Amino acid sequence: MVDKLILALDVKEEAQALTWADRLHDKVGFFKIGKQLFTSTGPTVVKEIIKRGGHIFLDLKFHDIPNTVAAASIEAVRLGVKMFNVHALGGYEMMARAAEATHKEAEKLGIEKPVLIAVTILTSTDESGLKEVGILEPIKDEVRRLALLAQKAGLDGVVASPQEISLVKESCGSDFVVVTPGVRPAFASLDDQKRVMTPYEAVKAGADYLVIGRPITNSEDPVKAADLIAGEMCQE
Repeated sequence: MVDKLILALDVKEEAQALTWADRLHDKVGFFKIGKQLFTSTGPTVVKEIIKRGGHIFLDLKFHDIPNTVAAASIEAVRLGVKMFNVHALGGYEMMARAAEATHKEAEKLGIEKPVLIAVTILTSTDESGLKEVGILEPIKDEVRRLALLAQKAGLDGVVASPQEISLVKESCGSDFVVVTPGVRPAFASLDDQKRVMTPYEAVKAGADYLVIGRPITNSEDPVKAADLIAGEMCQE
């Protein structure tokens, strides 16, 4: 189950990130680097964690014109990340160009293609939040639509709330990857997440990877917390 666990490195300094990478490299499958850390340190922290044997999920949610996102995807492949994402609301052409660029660059370099996924609806968003930006469909309908669009564009999967895992798998098939944030173990608080499940519930529903941050990094004993989460993931 360790391979399914992605630790969110929601810190601002490279030294902090490397400390977590050194401390938990054998407790998680991936380290997620998002906008705060990447904006603070640039690609250096990605390279340093990879040197230490860590796998990177680059969580920058590319969302721009198709040519720009395709170019950014090429650079993500060159960085050596194992997974990265775009935002599904960027549309079919943007996602298709990203998928094509990713495949071609990995083939050119003779390396394994990174898992390319699309963000559907953020787990901090609820129905009222969608309405504020003009999306009137229920969350589940919007997630389904965006997941099918990402699949059509050639992506490997999506980021989706645990409550939409089954919906995505039923709509796109069991091989379509679902990366699930908004997972909170039994011992942790909800923080700012609204659509959540426990690790066991998410894995049982079909999640391929779980993104967890604060329940580990804010714990008095992060190693123990990671072990507890791995235990929850496979409990009977």
